[in-house]
Formats: sequence, structure tokens, C-alpha cells
Amino acid sequence: MRLTQARAPLTCDIHAVNEHGVHAVTSIPAERSLTVYVDKRELVTLMTLGASPELLVLGYLRNQRLVQSAHDIDSITVDWEAGDGLPGTEGLLGNAGVAAVKTRSGIQDIAQKTAHKVVTTGCGQGSVFGHLMDEIDSIRLPVAVLTQSQLYGITNAIRLQESTYKSAGSVHACALFQGEEMLAFVEDVGRHNAIDTIAGWMWMHGIGTGADKVFYTTGRLTSEMVIKAAQMGVPIVVSRSGITQMGYEVAQHLGLCAIGRATNRHFLCYSAQHRLQLQPELAVRSPVVA
Repeated sequence: MRLTQARAPLTCDIHAVNEHGVHAVTSIPAERSLTVYVDKRELVTLMTLGASPELLVLGYLRNQRLVQSAHDIDSITVDWEAGDGLPGTEGLLGNAGVAAVKTRSGIQDIAQKTAHKVVTTGCGQGSVFGHLMDEIDSIRLPVAVLTQSQLYGITNAIRLQESTYKSAGSVHACALFQGEEMLAFVEDVGRHNAIDTIAGWMWMHGIGTGADKVFYTTGRLTSEMVIKAAQMGVPIVVSRSGITQMGYEVAQHLGLCAIGRATNRHFLCYSAQHRLQLQPELAVRSPVVA
């Protein structure tokens, strides 16, 4: 597969006024539109930071189940200037790009597969194609166990990770772990973009399944995030935030271990508790009130 390397600046500087009335220069995350064409057919427009647009597109196609393998793709070409003349991009200061995907044999029934869209709770209004909901019962997650010690190692690694969030805020991060080892770290304006980029990264590194992997996100665990993690074969997900009712119900149905509110040494394991090996002696003990 041939991929361009169309990186873009992740932040830009603007002038703002603080609570003291002082003017200051501050960094904010960049946000740009990326219109995806598959074999010259317009598919979707994604709002993204633009850190790894080719992996984002690849992971999006994977998580929407439009392609079954990285070998189905011949090339992904991203051009951040090509979208400037597209309708609706006027005044976007050159922040409109185009991703041209060329497949090897086309995508069978693409019109039917993409006809029904479901607007999700993803930041920036994500969307999934409706047929994904119909395929939940076909997902089988592998046996996996995470220890409480490893969970603390994951949250500590995230705490120490240099990030756009620390310098500019307003972004979500996702990461892929093997035990306590961080394999990949991605930030984007929406958590759904970040998980798609992780999915693309896995394919490009020959990781077909996440059997011994743990997925981490700073965002809440919605049904979309749980389904995408399960499609990637990752049986354990960890979030700094919480979980929605539908996310919980899907995780329960799949037997996926969903852990939320994971900061410092605190967490809540919502589902598939058998996948988490508890070590309560490692937790911070609450002070005794006399």
C-alpha cells in the first residue's frame, strides 16, 4: 500500500484575553476538514487535527467494515490544498483537504453499505454506517486479563505522555497498550477519529487483532467506541471518563471489559470484571474518619 505523509501543524497561536484583562498569545488545536473519496466517489468529510490523516482514513474504512484487509487498498493520497475549492470550504483559510483512496478491486455494494448513517455522540458529531449495529453478534473477543498493577501503569504512562492536550487543550487522546507498554498514541479533535487512526496503525503494523492489547481513551465510552474497539479485537478498554448506557449494554453483550473514571489509582470496572485481576492492596486507602 502506498501512503503519502501529509502532515499538518497540530496547533496555531491566537491572541486571547485572560481574567486579568491581559492580552496573551495562546496555542489552540488546529482543526481542518478532510473529504474522503473512495475510487473517485465522495464518502465522508472528517474533521481532524491532521496528524496522521492516511492512518485515520485507513482506520475509518476498517472500522466501518468497508474493507476487510489493508491489502484491499492500493493507495491513500492526502492533499491539504486540494480541498480549497470544494463547495462549503470558503473562508476556511486553506484548512480543507482531500484524501483520495484507490482500492484494488473496488468496494462491493458501497452505495448500499453507506446509505444509512447514524449520527453518534462522538465529538464533532461522528457518524457510523447503520449496518455496524447489525453485526455485533458476529464479534467474538479473545480471552484476556489485565492486572490492577498494569492498569495503574497505563494511567501513569498517559499522565507522563507529552501531548497537544497539555499545550493547547481541546483534544481527545487514544492509545494502544500491550501490558503497560504504550505501542501507539494518537490525538485528534474527536475520540472517534483517534480510535480510527489507532485501527489504521494496527493494520499498517501487521496487527490483525488486539488479543493481548488494551485500548485507552480520554473520552467517554459510548456504544460507538465500544463497538470499534471490539471490531479491532481488543477485549479491554480503559477511559479517563465514564460510560453511557448503550456503551455499557454493548460491552455487557460482548463480554468486553470496560473500565472508566481511571485516574491516578481510582477506577470503576463496569463490565466483564473477570478480565480484571484485582489487587486491592495497591489502591489508595481512604482516610479513616473518627
